[in-house]
Amino acid sequence: MSKIKVSINKLPKSEIEIEGEIDADIFESYFTKALKHLGENAEMDGFRKGKVPESVLLTKIPEKNILEEMAELALAEHYPKIIEEEKIDAISRPVISITKLARKNPLGFKIKTAVLPEIKMADYKKIAEKALSEVTETEKNITVTEEDVENTIMDIRKSRAPKKHISEGEPHVHKEGEEHDHNHDKDPKEVELPIFNDEFVQALGPFENVADFKDKLKENIKLEKENLQKEKTRLKIIEKVIEDSEIDVPEILINAEVNKIIYRMESDITAMGLKFEDYLKHLNKTVEDLQKEFQKDGEKKAKLSLVLHKIGQIENIKADEEAVTKEVDMILEHYKDADPERARAHAENVLTNEKIFQFLETI
Repeated sequence: MSKIKVSINKLPKSEIEIEGEIDADIFESYFTKALKHLGENAEMDGFRKGKVPESVLLTKIPEKNILEEMAELALAEHYPKIIEEEKIDAISRPVISITKLARKNPLGFKIKTAVLPEIKMADYKKIAEKALSEVTETEKNITVTEEDVENTIMDIRKSRAPKKHISEGEPHVHKEGEEHDHNHDKDPKEVELPIFNDEFVQALGPFENVADFKDKLKENIKLEKENLQKEKTRLKIIEKVIEDSEIDVPEILINAEVNKIIYRMESDITAMGLKFEDYLKHLNKTVEDLQKEFQKDGEKKAKLSLVLHKIGQIENIKADEEAVTKEVDMILEHYKDADPERARAHAENVLTNEKIFQFLETI
C-alpha cells in the first residue's frame, strides 16, 4: 500500500470526490525530477537549452512553479494507484484541485471524477434473441435487382454530368445517392449524361470493362444493404436494452458527449470554409444554447456507452490486441497529428463495441 491517506465522498449523479494527502517525504522526492523537467525547456544566456545547471535553475525558476510541477508529477503517478487500491471504476478524466502545496509538507488534494454507475441491466440476451427472431426472411436473404444496379449507375452518371448542360429552367445538380425523377432522366433539355461505356468505368477506378464494373457494383450494393440491415437490428437491440435498464448517468459523461457533438459540428462547418462564430450568429444561438439543445442526444450517447461497457464487463469481451495495434497504425498514418494514446483508446472502444454487437447477434 502507498503512503497516501484518502477518503472517498460520494456525490450525486454517480460522481465521487477523493480527498487526501501524499506524505511529505514522497512529495519531496519529486523535487529533483520536477526541476530537471522544467530545465529541459529553460533558455538562459550563456547556456544551451536544457543544459542549465540546477544551481542556476533554482535562482531563476520561482518555487511556486517547481511545486506545481512536483504536484503534477506526483499525482500523475499516484492517481492510478489510488484508483486501483480503492477499487474505483473511474470513467472520466479527473478534475484535480490542490488544497496544500508547500516544500517539506504533505501534498493535499481533491480529485473529482465520475464512476461507473450502478446499472440495473435489462435482460440483453432475451432482448437480442427477440429482435433477431423478428428479422424476416426477405431481410435475411438480401438480393440486388437489375433495377438497383441501373438506378445506381444513373446516379453516378448524373453526378458526373457537366453542370453547364443543366437547363436554366431547372437549376438542380443531382447528387449521388439522391432520389431522382425518372421522367426527368428522359428529358434531354435537363442534362446531357456522359456515355456509360468501358472508358467511363475505367475512369472511375480499377475496372476492366462495363461487365466487371457491374459485377463489383452489385457486390457493393449488396454489402451496403446488408450493413444497413445489420445496423437496423443492432439499433433495435441496443435501444430496447437502454430503455429497459435503469441508469443514473453522470453529468460529466453527458457533457462530454454533448461537447463531442458540438466539436464535430464545428469541424464540419470549418471544413466548408465557414467560421463557426458566424454560423452561430446566423442561427442567433450561442454555444451554451447548443449545449442545452443537445442534452438529450448527449444523455442517449452516454447511456449507450455505459450499457455496452457493462455488457463487455459481464461477458468479459475485449478487443483483440493485434487488431487494436493495426487500427492505431492506420489512424496515425492518416492523421499525422493524432495523439497515439487517444487513438488507442478510440480503437479499443470501437473494436470492443463491434465484438459486443457480434456477441449479441449470435445469441
